[in-house]
Order: sequence, then structure tokens, then C-alpha cells
Amino acid sequence: MSAEIKNLSPEHVWGYFYDLTQIPRPTGQMEAVTRYVVDFGKSLGLETLQDEVGNVLIRKPATPGMEGRKTVILQSHLDMVPQKNSSVAHDFSKDPIDAYVEGDWVTARDTTLGADNGIGAAYAMAVLSDTSLTHGPVEALFTVDEEVGMDGAFGLKPGFLKGETMINCDSEKEGELFVGCAGGADLNISFQYKDDPYIPEGDVAVKLSLTGLKGGHSGVDIHLGRANANKLLFRFLKEAVMEYGVRLASVDGGSLRNAIPREAFAIVTLPEDEADVFWELVSDYQDLYRSEFAGVEDGVTFAAEKVELPTTLIPEEIQDALINAIVGCRNGVLSMLSDFPGTVESSSNLAIVKSSEGLIEVKILVRSSSETRKAAVCSSLESVFALAGARVEEGSSYNGWQPNINSPILQAMQATYEALYGRKPAVKVMHAGLECGIIQGAYPTMDMVSIGPDLEFPHSPDERVNIPSVAKVWDFLKATLERV
Repeated sequence: MSAEIKNLSPEHVWGYFYDLTQIPRPTGQMEAVTRYVVDFGKSLGLETLQDEVGNVLIRKPATPGMEGRKTVILQSHLDMVPQKNSSVAHDFSKDPIDAYVEGDWVTARDTTLGADNGIGAAYAMAVLSDTSLTHGPVEALFTVDEEVGMDGAFGLKPGFLKGETMINCDSEKEGELFVGCAGGADLNISFQYKDDPYIPEGDVAVKLSLTGLKGGHSGVDIHLGRANANKLLFRFLKEAVMEYGVRLASVDGGSLRNAIPREAFAIVTLPEDEADVFWELVSDYQDLYRSEFAGVEDGVTFAAEKVELPTTLIPEEIQDALINAIVGCRNGVLSMLSDFPGTVESSSNLAIVKSSEGLIEVKILVRSSSETRKAAVCSSLESVFALAGARVEEGSSYNGWQPNINSPILQAMQATYEALYGRKPAVKVMHAGLECGIIQGAYPTMDMVSIGPDLEFPHSPDERVNIPSVAKVWDFLKATLERV
């Protein structure tokens, strides 16, 4: 499979991308991939630096005669989101990604591909290694641990970068120039309790499995109307508890704060004489979900199987409070931007609901281009869970990147794109967390634009990157570096 990817055009971009797919690099495990990039920079004889949080910076001198140009920074992040289908035994800490070509796309078997943001890193590496290019001074910044907490961007210190113009390569639509993005905030919610050891005699235990959803990126895919596995599961649980005396023993829904949850599981108990009607209810809800999400979630599966009785249950008052809070929790698109039609302004993603001994944890990621709206959404969610008796804490929070339509690099890239392709690129704001806003906090005068090829379904096992668009962005990037 390596040959078919490495033979794609442009070969050096795809070659470096393939190399990155072979290095395990989930967020939090950056040693191997940063060592690879550091060794790459040094092998080219280029100035290669690494800061205290792990970010790698490689500097390439200007082409002779262009030393007086402004330094341009190419920025991407090295980590990837580790998502897989439950049917595969992939270990993201040690297994390479099984990437392959499918028509005009590169994708992976049953896991995320890591084109977010491996393809951006590959562009930068190709620029650094290609001696035929014409450009001013170039800095390539490879940040770490972007997907959870944006630690690399937050760890950047003033003075590490020399350039004041940055091209971020982490957006996902060819022909679109992004000049702003949403900020975000994590809500960490917890219910603490003592396990209830009493299980009524004659009860049976059932495992509920809600699977087959598409999931996706909780920013760029949130407007697609995809189902949230946690919301669907708890919608069912509310009726099951009210009508059939169901008790909740455990729950495990979602896995990543920035991914729309694709799967959710629960173990419940109920009187054995209610088992037949309970099975019918599960089947009815599967039909209901397939009907409501027809054309969007055609693969949704809701199944029940008998399992061994658990040793304890979640106390009934905690169970009821949790169910009511999850059902009442706002989720999905909450407001739209008026200045950029069709762009989401604010959203929330009920990402994780997970129980363990004496503890239920709920994690929600709130996004908004407006700091006041972000605060309002967080406050409304805090109210719902506080009324349910939960503890609510705000975790990491980051500001958005505010648009500057008078940006010099934007104007230069608009002109370059039109000269290459005979049409003007779209100028947009992204409803996702790019590192640009955080980097701007350390470098307030930084002039920035974000670009990227067509990338679909990031943060899900359906992730794929379009081959022709990768070539178009490469040509655009080369022409831009020659112009600015």
C-alpha cells in the first residue's frame, strides 16, 4: 500500500504524509514524531529548534536574491485524533495507520487517517526539502498536542518565531481561505455517589449498544445534523426507566471531546417479566432513529443482549438526575454568524458520558466565535447540570481568531489564487479551533491565513483527503511563497 500512496502527485508531499501515517502520534504521544521531524530538519542541514513543550521549528534560508522578503511561517500540528471502529483491534500507541487509495481519495481502514493535520505537516516538509522552489525566508512550525488542549500553541513563547506572516495548513476545503475561527471551552461535569448493592430478585441484566453512527469533527461537521450517540441513548433510557422500571448500572458513551460521539453503551437491569416488551422498545427506537435520521445516519444500529447481572447499580436518584440532565442538555448548532452566511457561530458537543466506581463523568465542548455567546452557552449548561446536583468545572478555554479582511497575506493569496485558477477564492470563518488565535496571543501582530485541501469527516474512521485537491493546494502554496 505504501507504493500507491508514495507514487501520487506531488510525490514528495505524499511521501512525507505516508511516513507520518507510519508513526503512532495520538495526542499526548509526541516523542517519536517530533524526533522524526527534528532528524528530518537536521538531515537537510537546516537550523532546527525544539522548545520546552516540544514544538519543532525549522528555518530555511531565502532563495538567493530574495533575502529581503518577509519571513513566512508554515504552521501545522503533528498529533492526530485516535478514533476507530469498535470491530478492529487497532492500538494507536504502537500500530501504523493502514492508509490506502480509494478512487480520488486517500483514506484508512477502520481508523482515522491523520490527514488532520499530517497533510499540512507534509506540505511544510516538502517546502523545506525542495531546492527548486523560489521563496523568501521560511520557518516551518510543527506544534504538538493540538487536538486536546492545544498545548503546543499555548506553550509558544514570544521570540521563538522570527516571522510575522503565517500560513496555517490545517483547514479542510480547497479554494477557501480562512481568516477566523471559533474559540472553545471544556465543561467537565461529575456526579459522585455510593454504589447501590441492592438488585431486586428476578431482575435480568441487558447491555444496550448504540452503534453505526458517523460521528465526525465536533466543529466542522456539527452543522451536518448527525446524531449524537449519547443523546439518542439517554432519550431511550428516559422512557425505559419511566415505563419498565429499568435501572442503570453503567454507561460508556463517546471517547473524545472534539468528536461527535458515534457509539454509546449501557448496562441496565429490569424485571424479567418486562424483558419481551423491553426488546420491542429497543427495536422500535432503532426504527425511530433510522426514520428520523434517514439520509444522514443510515447505519444506525440499536441492539440489546442479555449479560451477567452487575454487582451494583447507580443509585436511583443519581440515575434520574443524570438522565434528565442529559436529555435537557443543549447539543449541536446553537447560533449562526450573520456576517458569514452558512457558518455556525456557537455549538455544543455532548462528547462523553462515562461511569466508573462511584463516579459519572460528562464532558462537553462548547465552541463559539463570540466570547460572550460562549460564556452564555457554558452558563446554560452549567445551570442544567447544577440543578441535577452535579459538580461543574470549566476546563481549558481558548479565544477565537478574529477576522481581518485587510490582511496583507490574505490579499496576496487572493491575487495568487485568482491568477492560478481564474476565480476568486472564498473567504470564510471556520467553526473549529485553529491554533491561529492562540498563536496570535503570543504574537499579536502576526498576519495569518489558513488553507488546506479537501478533507472530509476528520475525527472519524471515515476521514479521507482528496488527491487532486492536495496537488492544487501545493501549486497554490508554491506560487504564494514566490509572490510574498
